[in-house]
Amino acid sequence: MSERETWATRTGFIFAAVGSAVGLGNIWRFPFAVGEGGGAAFLLVYLLFIAIIGFPAILVEFVIGRRTNLNPVGALQSLATGPWRYIGYLFLATGFAIMAYYSVVAGWFVRYFVIGITDGYTVADPDSAAALFGSVSTGMDALLYHIVFMAAVIGVVAVGIRDGIEKAVKFMVPAIIILLVVLAAYGATLSGAGEAYAYYLSPDFGVIAAEWQTLLPLAAGQAFFTLSLGMGVMITYASYLGEDRNLVKDALTIIGFDTGIAVLVGFAVFPIIITGAGVEAAGEETVNAVFVSLAAAFSDITGGRILGLLFFGTVALAALSSAISILEVVVSYIIDQFDVDRRPATAVAGSGIFLLGIPVTQDLIFLDLLDGFVNDFLLVLGALLLVLLVGWVIPDAGRDELAKGITDIGKRGDIWLWLVRIPLVVVLVVTLALGIEGYHEFLTGPFSEWLAS
Repeated sequence: MSERETWATRTGFIFAAVGSAVGLGNIWRFPFAVGEGGGAAFLLVYLLFIAIIGFPAILVEFVIGRRTNLNPVGALQSLATGPWRYIGYLFLATGFAIMAYYSVVAGWFVRYFVIGITDGYTVADPDSAAALFGSVSTGMDALLYHIVFMAAVIGVVAVGIRDGIEKAVKFMVPAIIILLVVLAAYGATLSGAGEAYAYYLSPDFGVIAAEWQTLLPLAAGQAFFTLSLGMGVMITYASYLGEDRNLVKDALTIIGFDTGIAVLVGFAVFPIIITGAGVEAAGEETVNAVFVSLAAAFSDITGGRILGLLFFGTVALAALSSAISILEVVVSYIIDQFDVDRRPATAVAGSGIFLLGIPVTQDLIFLDLLDGFVNDFLLVLGALLLVLLVGWVIPDAGRDELAKGITDIGKRGDIWLWLVRIPLVVVLVVTLALGIEGYHEFLTGPFSEWLAS
């Protein structure tokens, strides 16, 4: 087998992990999750989840990846025994499913960017904006841009870790941050900024108390999605690390960047939406909310065309930075397990993912089907099984690996383990149960109605 690649620099790893986290999860999914969760009520629960759950969970994936220097499937097979050996296949399936619809949605953003160049954003009323989204999201347009986006992802991953992924994210991540800062600064000058900040930053604790059963799985799914947890990405990226790295410091840096950017997205998006379309549009709960609301808003505000190009271009760039990490999970499995060269491995994995995404380009019900299955079930289940493994089955291996690169870990290793063993497990079990219940409601409701139609 050929020598396994590694990151050239710490910055490369940090940017790659941040780039994985900062994608459609933060810029497409985050605004409609905020809308579904009641604005600031969701934001508060989400931030608590990131702090309490996200930090110990990302360390679980880091210690497994670095200890084994393998993809998720190989990593679990080398560390665990019995049924635990097969957890890695769950991550492989999760990454495959996410990437299938992720590419389609990313293609929408590329198409909207092209529309801004060719025609500008001229759909001032919501009905026209919805009709535009309908033409972009399904049919030949959607299929074409699904092809374009997947080709770009395959191209970057095929080049390799240092020359492909690392070089790409060193450009993309700073560019994404700069563009979002510009958009947030512009949003602060708009007439609806005050109302937007109140919606986004003033939580109603009555809503949290009344809607916690909805907020908990929604916030958990968003936290895992945006941090790329439960899909094997952080295991894969950590597998390219050296043993002298402080995993705690790296985890805090990645989570800090990711959460800061997620919050920044709200400051960029909601003033634009509320100024152009009102607070009702900010509360939209559907996957097309950002497209419909923002396309209409860009038609009504000064400089909307330039602003729209900046926004949709930023999201397309962020989507690419995330997509290369998800495809790398599948590619690393093929390379490690079958000793296949990177380029053919990337072509095979990318082609399979592209085929699975084709139904999403034809009807949005398949997007809801895949997205709900991934976020309500697969991500949380994968995280739960991994947490149980590291916390209860192989705790010594986890503690020892965490200590590498830290001068004196002391009792902090034990504290982390107990956070993993009890609070993390309890929250994930409750979240999984609520997520399964919600997905069952979707299957017996909207999906059953679609099947009957």
